[in-house]
Amino acid sequence: MGGDGKVFTLAQVSEHNTPKDCWLIIDGKVYDVTNFLEDHPGGDEVLLSATGKDATDDFEDVGHSIIAREMMAEYHVGEIDVSTIPKKKAYTPPKQPHYNQDKTSQFIVKLLQFLVPLAILGLAVGVRIYTKSS
Repeated sequence: MGGDGKVFTLAQVSEHNTPKDCWLIIDGKVYDVTNFLEDHPGGDEVLLSATGKDATDDFEDVGHSIIAREMMAEYHVGEIDVSTIPKKKAYTPPKQPHYNQDKTSQFIVKLLQFLVPLAILGLAVGVRIYTKSS
């Protein structure tokens, strides 16, 4: 097929999302994979689910063979205008609740962090003294 230097927008490529007309974007290139749908080892659903977006990550995650990569040239129809592809959003973790959920004052928490181990130590020493004298 060959690309012939055609440049497509994401909207144009997104229109080709049916089993009778299926285009994919991989590594900035546009591929018309309609004739390959029946032959694709993973089934046509895999290819159809990758339409309307940049499918590069989907393609790379599978780990295609060298032969599969060479076959791509046969289906190449043009390039994608990268300015039409939305930027990926960076992951922002959800806000974590504050450690002190029960609203206990910080003074009491620090006091307990000091007194509880001290009480355990005192109890251990008391048990040791009591069992040694018996």
